[in-house]
Amino acid sequence: MVFRNIEFPFIICQNCTDRPTVRGGTRSMDPYYTHAQNTPSPVQGLARCMKYEQKQIRNFCIIAHIDHGKSTLADRLLEKTGTLSERELQEQVLDSMDLERERGITIKSHAIRMTYDSPDGSTYVLNLIDTPGHVDFTYEVSRALAACEGAILVVDAAQGIEAQTLSNLSLALEGDLEIIPILNKIDLPGANPDIVAQSLENLLGEPAEDIIRISAKTGQGVDQLLESIIERVPQPSGDPDGVLRALIFDSVFNTYRGSIVYTRVFEGSIEKGQRMLFMSNGKEYDVEEIGILRLDMEPVKKLRAGEVGYIIGSIKEVKDTRVGDTITLSKNPARHPITGFKDPKPMVFSGVYPTDSDDFEDLRSSLDKLHLNDASLTYEPETSTALGFGFRIGFLGLLHMEIVQERLDREFGLDIITTVPNVKYRVIKTDGETIHVENPSKMPPAGLIDEIQEPYVKTEIITPSEYIGGLMKLCQERRGIYINTQYLDSERVNLEYYLPLAEIVFDYYDRLKSISRGYASLDYEFEDFRKSDLVKLDVLVNGDPVDALSTIVHRDKAYDMGRKLTAKLKELIPRQMFEVALQAAIGTRVIARQTVKAIRKDVTAKCYGGDISRKRKLLEKQKKGKKRMKQVGHVELPQEAFLAVLSIDD
Repeated sequence: MVFRNIEFPFIICQNCTDRPTVRGGTRSMDPYYTHAQNTPSPVQGLARCMKYEQKQIRNFCIIAHIDHGKSTLADRLLEKTGTLSERELQEQVLDSMDLERERGITIKSHAIRMTYDSPDGSTYVLNLIDTPGHVDFTYEVSRALAACEGAILVVDAAQGIEAQTLSNLSLALEGDLEIIPILNKIDLPGANPDIVAQSLENLLGEPAEDIIRISAKTGQGVDQLLESIIERVPQPSGDPDGVLRALIFDSVFNTYRGSIVYTRVFEGSIEKGQRMLFMSNGKEYDVEEIGILRLDMEPVKKLRAGEVGYIIGSIKEVKDTRVGDTITLSKNPARHPITGFKDPKPMVFSGVYPTDSDDFEDLRSSLDKLHLNDASLTYEPETSTALGFGFRIGFLGLLHMEIVQERLDREFGLDIITTVPNVKYRVIKTDGETIHVENPSKMPPAGLIDEIQEPYVKTEIITPSEYIGGLMKLCQERRGIYINTQYLDSERVNLEYYLPLAEIVFDYYDRLKSISRGYASLDYEFEDFRKSDLVKLDVLVNGDPVDALSTIVHRDKAYDMGRKLTAKLKELIPRQMFEVALQAAIGTRVIARQTVKAIRKDVTAKCYGGDISRKRKLLEKQKKGKKRMKQVGHVELPQEAFLAVLSIDD
């Protein structure tokens, strides 16, 4: 649609088109390319666009613990800067998934550009790069932080400092970002802003009286926060005429346009028509479109040093656009990439099988589609004697696993069976070869193993001091190695432990919340691999091993685990027409056994009196029949049996 003969002073933006700048007069206006400058738009809903200098740009992010109000604060910033109209406003605008809205977390990173008119008459561009809010996505958070010069640290005035607050804060401090601490939810009846502000002063050195206090829900204090962003967040540096270096902090897949890269330009500039190079894998693509990110994508002519935007280049696979990679130009490439890039490695593995074997291809197709928007998801086909054909899937963590399972159910309508989650072990064989084992069924025979190493993580547990004894006992039970205890204030303690990751993936988080009545928070990061005395625990049903129920456990816990697991399976497996033996074994040594009794017909009911040998003959005949039935019988394991390990303490 073209608007013609509009008499209005306007400038055709040089950042959007090659047409000459025109002031005044009558001329056709194309709302896709032409934006008014320093004046109200002549066309209702037409966005304003200016060619901004670096000193007018502020790049920042918001970091917070889950449910401390990060997404709600982003909504208020969009509202205060007029980025969205009243019609477009909704709660948690940047949370695009239903799962994000329901759980109160950010799963996928987002970015949005706002224009802010300061009271001093200057106009600024604020690039908000929203970050995921869970420990599973620590690497994505670190790359989003690397794209910024400042970070808003949001702390709930009712809950205080939490574990992920400290974790994300340490990442921001490592990146030398300007930290703006704020207290949110000061309008809640249970808020203690003075106490929490004092905790922040002890943590950051920021005077408690200078910490901004806001209510993201009502908008109180948000104007003061905007002014603080302008004053305190440094303007971006970098030479716009230098060699291009741009950081990829996120990417999404579009069915028609391929992988769309979200990027922050640090040096140089990039234009449509140039050929770009991804430095980590050497892949080259033509730049078909570049633009800025408001709620939707808006094409522009050029992205310069300091700006945040998107790049489209018909990139067929999202795995080519790795988060943290550096983009440069093929003709004049940069010598060194931006530091900090690494491939995110899956930490937790689980087998996923369709309940109906006919749905295997549907499951494959669904995983392919999920992988298009989540390059960190890894999967490969595997076969189980008990469950048939399925996939061994690698996840970044337990939350990532829950999200994928939920999406397979909601978005694709698949009924799946998920096996017990396990971690990746490093196995050193007697011949010196080192292998990584993600599936217990792939563990070599004990005679070929020299040592087994398991991943350890460094955990931070922030809890009210009254629960410290119960939580320390829990960590000791889970083979934890004590590091340090730090009192954040008179009521809250930070416990630090080294823990085996395998001890966390079961029910550790639930136990932690139970002991602390929901008040403790947990954060962890991978530390290293350490040698442990581990064994493979097999479960046999009628003498046949069920690979989907095999686990790798510490030798000291193997007997207790085997006893509880067989007892739990006895409850879950329905009685058959024949006796079913359930055994837990380490190698060839059985360490626990339970028996599911057979369903028996009373064959002697018709015998009234007479010689006892008549009854014995009938019982012997029944016994032989049961024996023959056991040889050919097949035990159907219910879905609950494959998750029995997760509930053995119930």
